[in-house]
Amino acid sequence: MKNQVQLITYVDRFGGRTLRELQSLLASRFPHCFGSVHLLPFFDPIDGADAGFDPVDHTRVDPRIGEWADVRALSHAVDVMADVIVNHISSESPQFRDYLEHGSESSWAPMFLTYDKVFPQGATERELLGIWRPRPGLPFAHVTLGGGQHRLMWTTFTPRQIDIDVESTLAQDYLSGILRTLSANGVTQVRLDAVGYAIKRRGSSCFMTDETFAFIGQFAAQARSLGMDVLVEVHSYYRQQVEIARHVDRVYDFALPPLVLHAFAFKTARRLKHWLAIRPTNAVTVLDTHDGIGVIDIGSHAHDRAGLPGLVSDQELEQLVEWIHANSQGTSREATGAAASNLDLYQVNCTFFDALGRDERAYLLARAIQFFFPGTPQVYYVGLLAGSNDMTLLRKTGVGRDINRHYYSAEEVDHEIERPVVRGLLELINLRNTHPAFGGTFAVEETPDAELAMKWRCGPHWAKLRIDLALGVHELTYTGIPELAPRLRAFEAVCSRPTRLPEVQ
Repeated sequence: MKNQVQLITYVDRFGGRTLRELQSLLASRFPHCFGSVHLLPFFDPIDGADAGFDPVDHTRVDPRIGEWADVRALSHAVDVMADVIVNHISSESPQFRDYLEHGSESSWAPMFLTYDKVFPQGATERELLGIWRPRPGLPFAHVTLGGGQHRLMWTTFTPRQIDIDVESTLAQDYLSGILRTLSANGVTQVRLDAVGYAIKRRGSSCFMTDETFAFIGQFAAQARSLGMDVLVEVHSYYRQQVEIARHVDRVYDFALPPLVLHAFAFKTARRLKHWLAIRPTNAVTVLDTHDGIGVIDIGSHAHDRAGLPGLVSDQELEQLVEWIHANSQGTSREATGAAASNLDLYQVNCTFFDALGRDERAYLLARAIQFFFPGTPQVYYVGLLAGSNDMTLLRKTGVGRDINRHYYSAEEVDHEIERPVVRGLLELINLRNTHPAFGGTFAVEETPDAELAMKWRCGPHWAKLRIDLALGVHELTYTGIPELAPRLRAFEAVCSRPTRLPEVQ
C-alpha cells in the first residue's frame, strides 16, 4: 500500500453511477489526490440488504455500474482495494437457493453454517447469551428447506446474510475463487469484511477466537501469494486490534475517530497520546467510513466478565456520545441504536463533520491529526466533501447508516469542492502525499495534557503539528519544497477562525 492518502467510496454515490464515471471524476476533479481507491462492494448486486455487503455473486461486477474491464482500467490509474465478504453470502445467492430447494441433498449444503454444526447436542442458555453479535438478539434465522426440513441458520448480521462455514472445503474454494478473480482483474489490496465472526466455537463468544486468528493468518497468506495486501476490518476491544495487527499487513485504527472527538470534547490530548504509545503502526487511519463512528473500539471489553477497562471510562464514553448527538442537533440520535433499522450496538451513525457540529476549523484540525498519525490515511467520500447528515435518505430507507451514505451528483461535487473547508482538506492531502518528512521517523513531544505535538523527520525535511485544545490554537509547520506551492492557504484561512465547539456537559 502506497504511503499516500486512500479514498474509500461507493462507485454509484460519488459524482456518477458507473466505474468509468468515477475514474473520470478522479482524473478531472481530484488529480494526484489519492494513492489508492477502496471501492466499496461493487459486486452483483450493489443494492441488496446491506448496500452490497450481501453479494449474490461475489465474482461478478454489478452490470449497472460496469464490468471487470472497468476495474482493470481504473487499476492502471490508481491502486484498487476491494472487499472480500468473508463471513456470509446473500440469501438470494444460487448456492443458498439450491440449498433451500434440496435441503441436505444439495451439493452446497456443507457450505452453510447451521445451529447444529456448532451445537450438535444443543446449547445452554449461558452459551447462547455468551455469543457476541453486533445486533440485538441471537444470530439465527429459521428456514424451511425442500421436503419440509427445518433449520436454524447462523445469520450474524441479518436474515438475508447467511453465514458460511469457512472451515468447509466448499467455502474455502468459494473464498479462494473470489481472491483469484480480484487478483486477475487488477485488485492489489483486499479488505476482509466481518472476518472477526468467521469461526464459531461452542463455549466461546464466537468472535475473534484463537481459531479466528489462525484463519486470518492463513487467508492473508493466500491473498499475499496472489500479490495482494490485506487489511482486516474488525470493530473490537482495543487490545484485540493490537493483536490482530501482528497477523496481517494492515489493520484499521478504529479507535482514532472517537479519540479525536474525545480530545475536542474534553479539551485534552491525554487519551490520544496514550493510544499513540501502544497502537499498531501498520494501520489504516480513518475518521469516517461507510459505517458509523465506533465506540466499542475505545470502551471497556463488551463481553468480558473481568471488566477490562477501555481507552476512556464508560462515563466519559456516554458523555461523548451525548456530545455528538448535541453537535448534530439530534439527527445522529435518529439514526443510532433502536431509532433505525440495521441496528448497530457499537457505533454512532453520523458524519464526522456533523459530529463536530459542522465546525470547519475543528474538522480540518481533526484531519491534520489523522494525517500525522503513523499509518496510511483513508478518507471517506462524504468526509472528503465535509458532508452533513443526509436526513432525506435516512427517512426514505430507515437504515441508520444511510445518514452517512449520500448520493452526490457530479454537480454537487463541483459545488462542494469550492467550499473553503474542502479546499483546505485537499491542501492537507497534498501535503501528506508529497512532503518527504512523512516517509521518515515519527515522534511525539512531551507536552501538557491539553496539547498534542507530533513531528515527522526524513533527512533535512520535517513536518510538525501542534494543537492546544484548551486555548484553541495550532501550528502546522514544515520545511518548504517546490511541490507544495501554493501553501496551505485555505487550510490556514479556515483554521484562523475561532472554534464554536461546546465542551462536554
